[in-house]
Amino acid sequence: MARNILILGGITEAYALARELAEQPDMRVISSLAGRTGNPRLPVGEVRIGGFGGPEGLATYLRENRIDAVVDCTHPFAARMGWNAAQGCMVAGVPLLRLERPAWVAQDGDLWDDVDDWPEAVTLVGVQSKRVLMAVGRQELEPFAGLDHVWFLIRSVEAPDPMPPFAQAEILLARGPFTLEAERDLLTARRIDTIICKNSGGPTDAKLAAARELGLRVVIKNRPRRPDTPKAASVAEALYWLGYQRGV
Repeated sequence: MARNILILGGITEAYALARELAEQPDMRVISSLAGRTGNPRLPVGEVRIGGFGGPEGLATYLRENRIDAVVDCTHPFAARMGWNAAQGCMVAGVPLLRLERPAWVAQDGDLWDDVDDWPEAVTLVGVQSKRVLMAVGRQELEPFAGLDHVWFLIRSVEAPDPMPPFAQAEILLARGPFTLEAERDLLTARRIDTIICKNSGGPTDAKLAAARELGLRVVIKNRPRRPDTPKAASVAEALYWLGYQRGV
């Protein structure tokens, strides 16, 4: 009898996990994407797009689809879905694993300012920056729009809609991953002095490595608090957890 596994989110590890599970004859894998991009890359297996309607809606979905286990692979900054997943799984009595890549850690030579919220970042950027690479996605730009003396290079997969009223800004539509050489060239050509980003974690990030080489400042937002659930730091660990659930 097939085991039904629900994967929440579309980070890189979610696609890899779905691909691994789809190869198992005794597993049915369903990936749930938020649908915030117009043309998302689809993982292997079944796919659903859109929200569940809060914890109660998720619990109902889990029961109706006889889900045996949930792996939360949402972005480290998708805090609301993380809490909804924990509450919904608890109500439905379904085991939940959080698959989360380790956070980036500053290395020798890094010039990082760690912040917990964007207002703190705005204050820092307003004082110390003139030309900024914004790598925070297209939905969290608004707090910086009042810094009229700062020039922003806003890099995102899709154009902001609506575009906040920046006095000086350029949009760069691009999808990573990016190479170290490409990031170094971009930062140098655009005379960037500061990068604003989130601590998404994972493999060494090219823009952070390039900033280290060039001596650029990085304003990096810390991850929000998540519910206390079982965690895995890699796809291999998640597969082990699911294998244990299957009695292997």
